[in-house]
Amino acid sequence: MDQTIENLDRKRWGHRIGVGVVLASAVALLVVILETEYNPRTDDASVRANFIQIAPEVSGRLVELPVKDNSLVRKGTLLFVIDPRPYEYALQQAIADQAILEEQIIDEKRKIAAQHNAEDAARAGFHISTTGIKTALSNVEMAKAAVTRAQAAASAAEAQLKYATNDRDRIEPLLKKKYVTVDQVDQANTTVRVAHGNYDASLAALSQARAQYGAAVLQQEQADAAASESESKLGQAVHAVDRIETLMAQRPAKAAKVLTAKLDLEYCRVVAPFDAYVTNMNISEGAYAHAGSPMFTLIDTRNWWVIANYRESKLKEIRAGSHVDVYLMGHPDRKFNGVVESIGFGVFPEDGAVAAGLPNIERTLNWVHLSTRFPVRVHIQDPDPALFRMGETAVTVVR
Repeated sequence: MDQTIENLDRKRWGHRIGVGVVLASAVALLVVILETEYNPRTDDASVRANFIQIAPEVSGRLVELPVKDNSLVRKGTLLFVIDPRPYEYALQQAIADQAILEEQIIDEKRKIAAQHNAEDAARAGFHISTTGIKTALSNVEMAKAAVTRAQAAASAAEAQLKYATNDRDRIEPLLKKKYVTVDQVDQANTTVRVAHGNYDASLAALSQARAQYGAAVLQQEQADAAASESESKLGQAVHAVDRIETLMAQRPAKAAKVLTAKLDLEYCRVVAPFDAYVTNMNISEGAYAHAGSPMFTLIDTRNWWVIANYRESKLKEIRAGSHVDVYLMGHPDRKFNGVVESIGFGVFPEDGAVAAGLPNIERTLNWVHLSTRFPVRVHIQDPDPALFRMGETAVTVVR
């Protein structure tokens, strides 16, 4: 009897424990469902960082390569040096060409100044010639007036001579008849002789005036010829002046060559633009580097992200700015803090459509219709560069 009662008690307790386990499991399942619903979690996440490929701007032999693959470099650290000698020679040549051009400009300015002086001298000569023409014209007019006055004087002397001769001829016959005295006849003869002398003098003065007029006309012709010659010389002097614009136009090109040569020389030394890890280095000192050809890659350690792929049904609980707990697969005991930076708005569809430029996220079970997953970009606030690796698997929980 007692044994039967004891068995019944055991059954009752077993039943109670079973019910309790089921209820506890149901409660735990409910808690997990609520936790995953309001705090979305995924292990489909990977660590990302910005990276750049380091390629030289100039070609040449590598003479220094102090960095190693997978090493950490600080901003400003020397990455490599390309043989600078060809670019130093090019810079010296560019500077020399620029100096030669400046000397040519100085010489040309001196030459042009001398040509301008010659032009000024020719212009002064032309001005003097023009003044000579005016003076010669004035002399011609004066000589012409002198000829006119001499002609008038000669005409007056001729008239006076005729008058004196007629008066003498009239008086001389009267001397025989004693109507006039001898003194009157002598006076008339003297008057004739004086008038004749005056007439001869006026004729000489007229000849002299005509000679002066001829000389003045000749001087005018010479002045005209000299003016024509001066004008011709002035025209030659004006057209002989060189122009410096052609040399001046070469200045920017020469200066640009110097700046380009300096820039190429600076490009021979390449330093790290930021704190970064060196990776994918497969080149050694002594190799020939080609401009634009990548030599290795720098992973930027200043900012780290985790790209977590969440199902579309979980996106309603995720907002930009939400806090995220981040765990690295290689260090699950360390928790890092992150913030949702953005949520993707497009992924590569799997129905065969082409959508170039969108993330291609594969669905793992092709025979079951799965929810599409969208990338959520999480910025890590307290990253440890010694632990974070680009492409590392991570687990994220959005709080």
